[in-house]
Amino acid sequence: MKIRRSRLVLLTMLALLVMIVSACANSNGDKEGSGSSASPNPSASPSPEVKEPKQWSKAPDMAIDPDKSYEAEFDTSKGKFTVQLFAKEAPKTVNNFVFLSKEGFYDDVIFHRIVKTFMIQTGDPLGNGMGGPGYKIEDELNSPYKYDPGIVAMAKTREPNSGGSQFFICTGDDCGRNLNSNPNYTIFGKIIEGMDNVQKIAEIPVTMNPNSGESSLPTEEVKINTITIKEK
Repeated sequence: MKIRRSRLVLLTMLALLVMIVSACANSNGDKEGSGSSASPNPSASPSPEVKEPKQWSKAPDMAIDPDKSYEAEFDTSKGKFTVQLFAKEAPKTVNNFVFLSKEGFYDDVIFHRIVKTFMIQTGDPLGNGMGGPGYKIEDELNSPYKYDPGIVAMAKTREPNSGGSQFFICTGDDCGRNLNSNPNYTIFGKIIEGMDNVQKIAEIPVTMNPNSGESSLPTEEVKINTITIKEK
């Protein structure tokens, strides 16, 4: 009888031990499952949507009246300024700028290049100096204006007729010193209000741009919020 009782006690203890081990295993399994769900494999996660810039296959048709007066009001993260557009002297360029502005092409675009005594450059939807609207426009170089501080002109490559959407604003004497002897960039406007805010952008510290080797890469992001075109 004693042997049977001892065997019964032993079997009961073994059964309880099995139940405890099983419960612990299930508990650990639940924790691992929760961890996997909360931290999925990054490669399996959907990629965030990237907003592609608007692109066109050709330059816009002429829609402005060169005999009228146009102004562009910039709202930027460093304040506002206004540009008088030279519709009569550079009608194709102004027409292109007005078109892109009304399309919202410049909204949230950054100033990607700053050289304090020279110019600030923007208009690239990619933000690295390589972007554009998908087409090129003709140069309009027969201008009565010089590259003085406040002048707005198209940026382009070394090739003629290679402008698109990028432009620069002269901020110092180096602009005229470097460009007036070879006026190769279409002048299409001039700052008439808010030049102090333009200079605020020019004052932003820069670092070396690894792509160009030029000390012109802003250390602070400054962007165009909106551009509003006014016809007078």
